[in-house]
Amino acid sequence: MFQNYLTVAFRNLSKNKIYSTINIAGLAMGIAAFLFILEYVSLEKSVNKFHAKLPNLARMMCQNAQGENWPQVEPGWAEIAKSRLPEIKSYCRFVDGIAQGVVQNQLKNLSFREQNVGYVEGNFFDFFSFPLLAGQALDLNQPDAAFISASMAKKYFGEESPLEQTLKLNNQFGNHVYVVKGVYEDMGDNSDIRFDMVFSLETLKNKENLNGNFWAELSNLDNQYINMLFELSPNTNLKALEKKLTALRREIQKEKDATVFRLQPLAEVHLATSAQDDLEHTGNRRYVLMLMGIAFLILLIAWFNYINLNTANSIKRANEVGVRKAIGASQQNLLGLFLVESVLVNLAAFVLAIVLVVILQPLFNQLFEKTLSLQTLFLNPVWALGVGLLLLSSIVSGVYIALVLARFKPVDTLKGKLAKTSSGVFLRKSLVVIQFSISVALIISTMLVFKQLKFMQQANLGFDSKQLVLIPAPLLNLDETYKQRSSAYQDEIAQQSFVEGFCTSGSGPGRGYNFATEGFSSPKSKKGTENQSFAFAIIGENYLPTFKIPLKAGRNFTAIETDVEWNNNDKVILNEKAAKALGFEDVKDALTNKIKWDERYLQVIGVVKDYHHEGLQKSIGPIIFYPAQVNDLTLKLSTDDLPAKLAKVEKIYKKYFIGNPFEYLFVDELFNKQYKVEAQFGKIFSAASILAILIACMGLFGLTVFTVESRTKEIGIRKVLGASVGSISSLLTKDFLKLVFVAIVIACPIAYYFMTQWLADFAYRTPVQWWVFALAGGLALLLAFVTIGFQSVKAALANPVESLRSE
Repeated sequence: MFQNYLTVAFRNLSKNKIYSTINIAGLAMGIAAFLFILEYVSLEKSVNKFHAKLPNLARMMCQNAQGENWPQVEPGWAEIAKSRLPEIKSYCRFVDGIAQGVVQNQLKNLSFREQNVGYVEGNFFDFFSFPLLAGQALDLNQPDAAFISASMAKKYFGEESPLEQTLKLNNQFGNHVYVVKGVYEDMGDNSDIRFDMVFSLETLKNKENLNGNFWAELSNLDNQYINMLFELSPNTNLKALEKKLTALRREIQKEKDATVFRLQPLAEVHLATSAQDDLEHTGNRRYVLMLMGIAFLILLIAWFNYINLNTANSIKRANEVGVRKAIGASQQNLLGLFLVESVLVNLAAFVLAIVLVVILQPLFNQLFEKTLSLQTLFLNPVWALGVGLLLLSSIVSGVYIALVLARFKPVDTLKGKLAKTSSGVFLRKSLVVIQFSISVALIISTMLVFKQLKFMQQANLGFDSKQLVLIPAPLLNLDETYKQRSSAYQDEIAQQSFVEGFCTSGSGPGRGYNFATEGFSSPKSKKGTENQSFAFAIIGENYLPTFKIPLKAGRNFTAIETDVEWNNNDKVILNEKAAKALGFEDVKDALTNKIKWDERYLQVIGVVKDYHHEGLQKSIGPIIFYPAQVNDLTLKLSTDDLPAKLAKVEKIYKKYFIGNPFEYLFVDELFNKQYKVEAQFGKIFSAASILAILIACMGLFGLTVFTVESRTKEIGIRKVLGASVGSISSLLTKDFLKLVFVAIVIACPIAYYFMTQWLADFAYRTPVQWWVFALAGGLALLLAFVTIGFQSVKAALANPVESLRSE
């Protein structure tokens, strides 16, 4: 019996090539899109989940009065908290971001500037579950020990074993030689902690300088901060422990502030709101949920196509059902036959979807900037939900189609009554409306995502980033001649005709601030503002003119002021937000008052107009500019022949800083990197929109073919009676276009609601304008018209003799 079912099913699929192709292709594209997005979601939900101790790991956070969180705390709190609170079993600390520097293999004369390096606690590879390929985890407890990733081992040592060989790290803490004691697997996309190299924190520790100061446990990190994670006892109440930690802070601190301690489970870090840290923190819970929704909607469109075309085609198969029932086929026999056919279609679509995924995987990985594959699906149990949804959808759609076909009465089918009924018309129209509603909503969303991205990229930032090139400061050979060489380097750069200006700075637009701190007040400060956080940007005297940041009042720093030692300087510049935060309603008032920072008094010599130091996702905050000699150089270059000019700059750089790798970054590109997530999201929405409208149009094409076939004789009679090609085409297209128009009306308010919610996350956002909806609707109508029109015109041009011959 089953073999007979297969034979009949294959025969029917090959007989109806158009319907079979559309069904299989539409389902395959929907399943492929679903699998692609499921790969991404599975990866995002699996990040950090491989750590064996994950359920009991939490990182220490600080929270200020404004509710801002940051994960860097003073190093000494780790031992104090562990010794005083029994809920804390162990801790692990690491320094990231500020540890970056130039790494050298001196024997091979190799040097590279490395960003993803860190100083880590000796128990790092025991605390976390990063797989070791060589070496013993406990060796990291030794001073001067280094562990490196497999890719770094190949980069610095080639095919040689890196164990017991040396690397020199040159960064702001000095130059130090480390012995490679271990190699670990690359920390990939499934980890927020992604170090290419880790160096022993023991090297920085100063055992003789503890003397009760909770911030000074690490001698080279005085007043610096560190990432700190705790291993807690099972079932620890985090809220209760947070209160104990904050109480401990109040007990030990001499100067009270509004900062409290928070504990964040490591399992929640990746998809939580991004904190002010240097982790590879690109996850976003809302985006993951939205992508899951998009995947489901695309799959829904594909299933609707399948159901729509099969219910429409069921009328053509009514006679077959009638004959089978008349010769004794039971309801169960027919259900089995049609279920086998449905399984074949779904199986063919699934196989084709897998082929599409394999072929298009490199393109998809480039789009997401991730390393994904079908194996990624199994990183998280979400794959079971996805596969279950696929199977459930296949079964439900197959059973529904089988029931529709199997319930026909043989007497009615053999008398041809079914062909004259309107059974299923409402369902088919409803499914078309839902399909195009989803498609139009996705098109509108795509347009608004790109509109917001364009708005951020082209907004007036309050400074000029064009033709600005950032050259990081050298980190090698910083001997007693360095200051003289640095001055000579800047003098020679200034003499180049293509250099229109340059400045030194420790921070800049798109690359954050030097630090943020509290404790500022002025004679006009309002009560409670002492806990307001201010960002600090250390700059040279040419920073403002190079970036073309205008002064609102006062003056710029002078070269003399930037040469003053940090502790002896008392001159600062504010932005407008900082002036207002300190109580100066008129910015000129700031120039006649000193501001207090803890026990220091600072003279405000200028106020600059507010500008966007960070991306437009965030509001402009209060900034204090502090003068100092720093050595990151930003050049303003003339526009023509940039490669030749950069080659000249490199030659000058290497002349004064021998052995230092020359690197440069364009400031505008650096700034726009802050929109990486939004840019990826826009690409994903674009792909989803194109796929959704394509699948919907395929279904519409199939329904048009069915309509033309079922009205062939009517069309022939109308042509014989003198109907024009235009009138026949209009007759066939207007009903479908009405459905698309209804879909547009439904989609617009839905898209408006969801996109206004999304845009609300941006401090500065593009307006939602009517023309976006009109353009998306017009595009959907145009695509639908082209899809329907081709088949309609073809039918209208057909010879009526062919359709009426049997009459």
